[in-house]
Amino acid sequence: MAEKLFYIGTYTDPILFGTGEVFVGKGKGIYRLTLNDETGEIALLGDPAPAVNPSYVCLSPDGKFLYAVNELKEFEGAFGGSASAFAVAPDGSLTYLNSRPTGGTDPCHINVNAAQTHVYVSNFMSGSVTVFPIQEDGSLGEASDFHQHEGRSVIEARQKGPHAHSLTFDRTQRFAFVPDLGIDKLMVYRTDFENGKLIPADTPFLQTFPGAGPRHCEFHPNAKWCYLINEIASSISLLYYHEEDGTFTLEQTVDTIPAEEKAGNICADLHITPDGRFLYGSNRGHDTLTAFAIDPENGHLTEFQSVSCGGQVPRNFCIERSGKYLLCGNQNTDNITVFKICGECGKLTKVFDLPVPTPVCIREA
Repeated sequence: MAEKLFYIGTYTDPILFGTGEVFVGKGKGIYRLTLNDETGEIALLGDPAPAVNPSYVCLSPDGKFLYAVNELKEFEGAFGGSASAFAVAPDGSLTYLNSRPTGGTDPCHINVNAAQTHVYVSNFMSGSVTVFPIQEDGSLGEASDFHQHEGRSVIEARQKGPHAHSLTFDRTQRFAFVPDLGIDKLMVYRTDFENGKLIPADTPFLQTFPGAGPRHCEFHPNAKWCYLINEIASSISLLYYHEEDGTFTLEQTVDTIPAEEKAGNICADLHITPDGRFLYGSNRGHDTLTAFAIDPENGHLTEFQSVSCGGQVPRNFCIERSGKYLLCGNQNTDNITVFKICGECGKLTKVFDLPVPTPVCIREA
């Protein structure tokens, strides 16, 4: 038996969402849990590391540091949220290092580059991206770059202004991509790791369709196909990627749930199995995980399963590195559900469930 370690970001305090809902978090910080890779059972490990609304976390490539957003509208009396750094001990426990203001409200996503020189934060509510240099001790330096998005789109209740939702690199890390839900654009930046800058690309964005609400994107292992989940439209788009200039061609868009069931649903996360054969997307409101087969010739998606997430509001999920299990965090029912992934057909089968307060993000160590 081998045990694998995961970190869970949570909400700890009340927060006003972009949907207008005020949500009260029940978490106490960043939790650790272990997964038994023979049975799929998970168990909490030790006490949570104290943090305020650490809703999204990521690990440095060497595994020695963890970075988290603090999803806030005000930090130390100033406008915007913050990002925090932690050192990871050999047993996986976390020691707080420092926090830095992001300059934007409700930071909701954090990423670190492969060279481990910079951390990138997406500020959802105010629609901006902040870059921080990583110091020698793993802590965050003062911000080295900041980009404020501008504009709006057609859904009055959700798209009155920009809402940057995540940042993803391509295989070369020459480019970084930021889906902005509020302006229906996938923003494209060239990376400058020497100076800690993001530079708008020659083609600075891909315009998605009105009311799509792009949220997260993930590249296929072949690095040629990129999949973009659209929160508001409850759909996933296949983009063909042109690595030489960081541009995309929209190839296909598929619904994550039947069109007649979209009322009251918004999408959240998507991930691809390590072998590149299957893709899964989460539906909040419909409270399901939808499974798609990926055509090996052209990347097209074909749905083959829709399964209950095992709770309510599947905010985020993680496919562990072997591709054997999927861990789904159900934000509103305070539980994490483990599914076994069929290696041959990709179907999900629930195998375990664990109470965890307000799980928002799940990351494998």
